[in-house]
Amino acid sequence: MNTKKMRLEPVVFHTLNGLLMIAIAVVTLYPFLNTFAVSLNAGNDTIRGGIYLWPRVWTDQNYKAVFANGHILNAFWISVARTVIATVLSLFLTSMLAYTLSRKDYVLRKPITILVVLTMYFSAGLIPTYFLMKDLHLLNNFLVYVIPGLVSAFNMIVIRTYIQTLPEGLIESAKIDGAGDFRTFISIILPLCQPVLATVALFVAVGQWNSWFDTFLYASSKQELSTLQFELMKLLSSSMNLNSSIAGSSGADPAAAAQNMVTPVSIRAAITIVASLPILVVYPFLQKYFVHGLQLGSVKE
Repeated sequence: MNTKKMRLEPVVFHTLNGLLMIAIAVVTLYPFLNTFAVSLNAGNDTIRGGIYLWPRVWTDQNYKAVFANGHILNAFWISVARTVIATVLSLFLTSMLAYTLSRKDYVLRKPITILVVLTMYFSAGLIPTYFLMKDLHLLNNFLVYVIPGLVSAFNMIVIRTYIQTLPEGLIESAKIDGAGDFRTFISIILPLCQPVLATVALFVAVGQWNSWFDTFLYASSKQELSTLQFELMKLLSSSMNLNSSIAGSSGADPAAAAQNMVTPVSIRAAITIVASLPILVVYPFLQKYFVHGLQLGSVKE
């Protein structure tokens, strides 16, 4: 009897565990799939509700309204450029600072760490930050997307904690072989920090890709520096005015005008898909490092 019970326990456990994972996957995927269905559904029909996983009245008008903006393509490349450049530079500089502050023989290790951590709790505020950007001549300058976020206190702590888990003998061996601190950092520390760097890269890249408020504050008067998120935000705020232009382009046919009508809900769904798709494409390549790097780099202090 006991033997039979022992054989059934793994089966019951795996069955319940599988059902639980399926339920979590459904709950996680449903909002995105629902948004995708709404983005492919006619705006006037979406108002009725009842759209779940499949569009009721298929249309591509929502995406046409999004890409009708002639500045979208340039804004897309600006967003890609700021995301790639800012992520690479932030990873390099933040990890370099983390390595420096992880060295116990560094005299200024504790006071600099305290100063860096204080920036997580205290901020000058919006107006002083704006005047700082102005004094640095970063207004209407592409570098305003890169320089302010080069070093993150939280990311530095995560990377530093990960570096402290590495064997001290690796660094000592490198020094015995004549390697300096910079050579040790480049040749030994960075390759061993791939999991935590991939995790931090995802944090930085998502933040850079989704950012639009800095464009509004510092570069809104220069169209060439407009980002994708800022253009999509402007489109969403003006979505009520799109119907008049679409109706005018549909001629005198009321049915065509109704079919082509877009609403804030349908435009918002299309904008969400367009804005999130690049990150969804990148995420699977970083996911294998994500959990491992986050666990090993978690704050222990």
